[in-house]
Amino acid sequence: MKNTGPHHIRMDNWLSCAPFENLLQMEIESAAEGQAVLSMPFLHQFSQGAGLLHGGALTSLADTAVAIACKSLLPTGTHFATLSLESTFLAPVQDGIVTAHAVVTKSESDQRTFHGQATVKDKNNKEVMHFTSLFRIARKQKKEK
Repeated sequence: MKNTGPHHIRMDNWLSCAPFENLLQMEIESAAEGQAVLSMPFLHQFSQGAGLLHGGALTSLADTAVAIACKSLLPTGTHFATLSLESTFLAPVQDGIVTAHAVVTKSESDQRTFHGQATVKDKNNKEVMHFTSLFRIARKQKKEK
């Protein structure tokens, strides 16, 4: 039987990729002051039926870029999660490296909420997706073991 969890994850650094992001071969290009840039290759296993980069892979890249931008503003070990997200696809990706440019801002009305935006670009710097999201810091923080 496969181990379906719970899984306890330890990462080398606060600003590093988790197992799922490593599976998609994401790389953190930069992360500071509420901004992050992440890239990911388009590999065969990330294709959808027509041979294009799967929208879920693009959305995962954008969501992770926003999460890393959040982490750049938060103390190490802070627990937070995506509350909502919206992806708008602008153009298909057929090959190459895709790059997500993310920025987050804290909500003025709720200091636990971050508004995130990301633009994903293809190898020719063409915008292929716009992404918006809300992240929330957990009310109760878990203690690290």
